[in-house]
Amino acid sequence: MRSRAPAHLAALFLSTLLTSALLAVGGGAAQARTPSPSPSPSPSPSLPSSVDGGAWSSGHLQGTAIDRRGGHMYFSFTDLLVKTDLSGRPIGSVTGFTGHLGDLDFNTADGRVYGSLEYKAAEAFYVAIFDGARITRMNMDARTTDVVSTVHLREVVRDYTADMDGDGVFDGNTGDTPDHRYGCSGIDGIAFGPDLNRRGGGRLTVAYGVYSNTARADNDHQVLLQYDVRDWRRYERPLVEGAHHTSGPASPDGKFFAYTGNTTYGVQNLEYDRHSGNWLMAVYKGRKAAFPNYSLYVVDGSEPARRGEVRGQPRPEYGRILSFLPRGLHHEPSGVYGYASGGQYGLVSLDDGRYYVAESGTVDAGGTTLQTGRAVLHRWTGAVPNPFTVLGRDPFTVLQRP
Repeated sequence: MRSRAPAHLAALFLSTLLTSALLAVGGGAAQARTPSPSPSPSPSPSLPSSVDGGAWSSGHLQGTAIDRRGGHMYFSFTDLLVKTDLSGRPIGSVTGFTGHLGDLDFNTADGRVYGSLEYKAAEAFYVAIFDGARITRMNMDARTTDVVSTVHLREVVRDYTADMDGDGVFDGNTGDTPDHRYGCSGIDGIAFGPDLNRRGGGRLTVAYGVYSNTARADNDHQVLLQYDVRDWRRYERPLVEGAHHTSGPASPDGKFFAYTGNTTYGVQNLEYDRHSGNWLMAVYKGRKAAFPNYSLYVVDGSEPARRGEVRGQPRPEYGRILSFLPRGLHHEPSGVYGYASGGQYGLVSLDDGRYYVAESGTVDAGGTTLQTGRAVLHRWTGAVPNPFTVLGRDPFTVLQRP
């Protein structure tokens, strides 16, 4: 559900009164593995315990990103981008999106914020690139101010629009269909990290959304695309609502599969953690009884992607398969490892064992429901079922690498 009304700045300070409950969702029957301890880093105390993203007439919180050098946090509220300082004071916002703005990440190489942006009705999927230095006031229009550019992702369009049953008709934005290759519903999770093919260099990784559908077997993987964005300025175009461009790379630099079982709208938040070298995928739980339906999966960054079968496809298919970190909860029948935790609304690694895990909520402002969000500082403990604990709650917990 999305609201298109403009953001209500006057209601911003209402969010400081909230005590939003973090969504903590569990897995199915599973066995726990005790993670081995690792050395504790010495985290810097300079970051706040939480950053309030405000209260807005918008969609719910989708993702967060931090610019540590600049001292800014960015919050995606589905059709609204909000920029704050680290005390939660609003610096600026970008409005005017009729599509779905999802997960965010900050690119330290160029100082810009990257987010997933989809227009399902137009069959158009983009990476939105925000110049944070130009976001200096509230309610800047994405269509008329020079703060955002977009790059088209052709590979996503191909999989989203795939006529899988061969009837000559694409069934559109619905999960109740055999169409959409791999169950692709678009894109959401996004993060910068190393090349999963281990060919060197950093990559932007974009994760598919995946429709919830328990009646098909070809939608049990999370699908990750990787791109080298160093030459992307040649593709970047302004956002023109209603006149969607197709300027972008012809294909990704890598396509990868992680066998989790079907989830509800795929990877909501994707994050690379330099402290451990692992990738975290926060999802809304799936509904297939044959899988544990965890809410957090950790891809083992020490294991290279291997060529293997992409299971459940109509015809035999092989691709680059990612491995799970063999820790946490373990579901023996499927072989899947994972955790039960938050992170679906925003997940930021600080690369030292600490994370900002986002909370989403609502507040009533004179009969109007406003969406709220805040990023709360946690540490990774590796405990099961929930590997995160609020920083300072347990001073004797040893930081561990996921």
